[in-house]
Amino acid sequence: MALDGAFLRHLKTEINNSLLGSRIDKIYQPGRDEIVLLMRGGNCSGRRLLLSAKANSPRISFITNQIENPATPPMLCMLLRKKLTGARFSDCSQPGLERALRLDFDSYNELGDEVKLSFIIEIMGKYSNIILLDQNDIIIDSIHRVDASMSGVRLVLPGVKYQLPPSQDKLDLTCNDIDKIIENIYALSCRLDKAILNTVIGISPIVSRELTEEVLQNNINPSHELSQIQKNRLRSRLEALKETIIGTSGKPVLVSDLQNKPVDFSFIDVNQYGSGAKKTNFDSFSQLLEAFYDKKDSTDRIHAKALDLLRVLSNCSDRISRRIGAQTAELEQTADRDTLKIYGDLLSTYMYMITPGSLFADVVNYYSPEGETVRIPLDPLLSPSRNVQKYYSRYRKAQTAEKVLTEQIEKGKEELEYIDSVFDALSRVKTESELAEIRQELVLTGYIHSINQNKKQPAALPPISFTSDEGFEILVGRNNRQNDRLTMKTAKNYDLWFHARNIPGAHVVIITNGKTPGQSTVEYAASLAARHSKA
Repeated sequence: MALDGAFLRHLKTEINNSLLGSRIDKIYQPGRDEIVLLMRGGNCSGRRLLLSAKANSPRISFITNQIENPATPPMLCMLLRKKLTGARFSDCSQPGLERALRLDFDSYNELGDEVKLSFIIEIMGKYSNIILLDQNDIIIDSIHRVDASMSGVRLVLPGVKYQLPPSQDKLDLTCNDIDKIIENIYALSCRLDKAILNTVIGISPIVSRELTEEVLQNNINPSHELSQIQKNRLRSRLEALKETIIGTSGKPVLVSDLQNKPVDFSFIDVNQYGSGAKKTNFDSFSQLLEAFYDKKDSTDRIHAKALDLLRVLSNCSDRISRRIGAQTAELEQTADRDTLKIYGDLLSTYMYMITPGSLFADVVNYYSPEGETVRIPLDPLLSPSRNVQKYYSRYRKAQTAEKVLTEQIEKGKEELEYIDSVFDALSRVKTESELAEIRQELVLTGYIHSINQNKKQPAALPPISFTSDEGFEILVGRNNRQNDRLTMKTAKNYDLWFHARNIPGAHVVIITNGKTPGQSTVEYAASLAARHSKA
């Protein structure tokens, strides 16, 4: 991953410079794998430091965007508040070029004695962790606990002495001789970028590829087949990289594709992508990480918070579909209700011909043009008149069932359409405010129960606004409640309304103000209706 040990070394310097003399004012745990420290005093004024152990985006950096916190803080967050609120930051350190940082704080225990507490954040993909240590490096607690059944290498449990993850069999560029590092690189019979990556600790694939690009200049020689000129270049580039890491003189660089989607980042200049990518420089490494991860984290966070709604809707959809299936099968059984009435009429007409105790009656069907004889089953335990009543009763029951089942099936289909529309709205949610509005809609419609009835309800969001090239405002509903408000309250009778035909989607309105929009505006609004739909 791009957030390697060398990048962390730059972050360490940035954190030390920013947090000198500051204290922890507040602690939040917005997600299961995230801790946010609000720092005040010293060189910082209300800066938020994010510690994330998420498998796909572990990091430590300052953030500027607000992250919504749960109404009830988790137990770990309560413990951290008890131990660290008011603690003074003293140092941020790093063991070599390992992908781990240690944040030391001076605090006070329950007796008023000064104690040293430390956060360890390990940036290791799915094995990332955030660990709180006491002054003796005994683990107080962690984001992810690791017991003997999960790892035979080391334990991460309360009361256990903290140990660093097992070291890799690599050389540290900051404290090892360049000749020894080059010798180990030459000893590996593989591509140069792989050899550098497998030899030098603390650098990521993007750094090793960049070094290789500078050394080989589009040649593909293995590491043991370098020319003398290439060997000289390798030595020069490693020495320059060593100076950059030791002096933390790197510059934050973000690499994006041609659609401006972030794809990579580094602390050195990146030229390996050529004209196939864009580069953006940042003032700080935290700004770089926020730009790289923010949208992804926001999407993951919203997805995680929407899981309960998706589960409820999915269960409702399955339940309603099963019910409609059973009702449809039952409705099919009422298809012979007219036959029941005919049998009742025929038995009533020919009752004098029926012998009590008979199993059937053969009578002429005068409803048939051919006048053929039909055999009508009878209940031998009932009298002829009771058999007639039984057929009429079954007919009335089937007739009533048809009416009721048809109504219930229609209501079920309408409910499925509504659930489908909520699924569609959830698929287009981009902010937690939009998610909160959909959640409130499901509370009002009875699909979920509100945990806190007295909680202040979220303010209604405005619809999404677009402007056509002719200057007309076009409004797009975010969810069902917004669609209703937009259509029934916002739009006037002279405005134009759009919706994707026969499919869940947003209501779209051109605010005409009494004017006639051109064809381009109409087509633009139609394309927005299609885009903001299940289609």
